[in-house]
Amino acid sequence: MAVSGLTLSVRVSARRRRFALTVEQDARLTLHAPVGRSAGDAEAFVHAHHAWVLGKLALRERTRPLHPTKRLIEGEVFRYLGRTYRLTVLDEAVRDHRVRLVAGRLVLDRTRAEDPKRGRAALVDWYCRTGTAWAAGRLQPWAARMGVPEPRLDVRDVGTRWGRYVPGERVRTPGAYGPEQLGAGRMSLGWSLFQLPMHLVDYVIAHELAHVRVAGHGADFWRLLGLALPEYAQRRAELDELGRHMWMGGIEHESSGVAPVR
Repeated sequence: MAVSGLTLSVRVSARRRRFALTVEQDARLTLHAPVGRSAGDAEAFVHAHHAWVLGKLALRERTRPLHPTKRLIEGEVFRYLGRTYRLTVLDEAVRDHRVRLVAGRLVLDRTRAEDPKRGRAALVDWYCRTGTAWAAGRLQPWAARMGVPEPRLDVRDVGTRWGRYVPGERVRTPGAYGPEQLGAGRMSLGWSLFQLPMHLVDYVIAHELAHVRVAGHGADFWRLLGLALPEYAQRRAELDELGRHMWMGGIEHESSGVAPVR
């Protein structure tokens, strides 16, 4: 269906009583229609909401992910905790083939640099190792500030999320009475998070720690986070903007353009 320059797919449902519009994540438009309504009615509804649709499409464009790809070549730039580091590719094999930060440069051996899949894995492994070491020193102070137990920590691939918290099992202290208590659980932080400045990593740590006490994102959750981090809204907005420009693992192959190695 095309109306006023907009192309929409139409879904008709016997359960629906009114028209509705949705703008999907990929910017496709869907008109939800009740059974028995005419094409004229549908067009009139779209016309009446034309400005709303244009506003939503503009918002999608402003917040669209712009994740760059990287090349595994000498001088390529990678970020760590808000600072930039250039890649050095060594002809000789690096011990255990692991990426290391040496004299302000990330060092990768050529056997990994020439294999996008293994090169990406080596870089992600470096972010996981260094991110774990850094975050381990931040977890206890934030947990103490928020009055929650310190969860177990790992840094790994969590997809497009920055972090996630999984509650622990319910346990009862031996000899104690009363309801069982939840264990501290596990916090997983995404390796890509550690490209961002320290204060934004701190925000994600505090955000996930708030879930130790409060599931979901209701008023109690934001109240707890606000007590520990009054400027959380500002940091959240900054994370949304900077985050969509971060490298998420895409590698560009020299001979064939972009290779979606993920």
